[in-house]
Amino acid sequence: MSNYDIEGAKRHFAAKLRFTTGPHELGHMIETDQDVVIVDVRLPSDYRAGHIPGAVNLPNGMWDRPKHLRKDAVNILYCYSQTCHLAAEAAVKLLAQGYPVQEMEGGFPAWQANGGEIVTGNGRERVAASS
Repeated sequence: MSNYDIEGAKRHFAAKLRFTTGPHELGHMIETDQDVVIVDVRLPSDYRAGHIPGAVNLPNGMWDRPKHLRKDAVNILYCYSQTCHLAAEAAVKLLAQGYPVQEMEGGFPAWQANGGEIVTGNGRERVAASS
């Protein structure tokens, strides 16, 4: 363990805590009505089949002209799975436009596995104020 980079690990985990969240934490944010925008970056058909309550759908192709996102709140992105990079790709594009973002690790399956509520169709879609 003499080569273990303690300082590098501290930086890594501090950044991870700032820029990612999990389904349990997101559920708490929803329950306590925290000021966040939940963003589903999956295809519209998958969004309609089931999504997190209040999530807005922003699939690839819409990231250059995002609707319903906010620059005065954290936009929490999620996609298909832990190995899906769509949320990270969207984050890069949205950050370049000044939108603060976090990624929910594990994607939609993690939300389901955590027992999170699922809405189908357009459900109770929250429409956030446009910036």
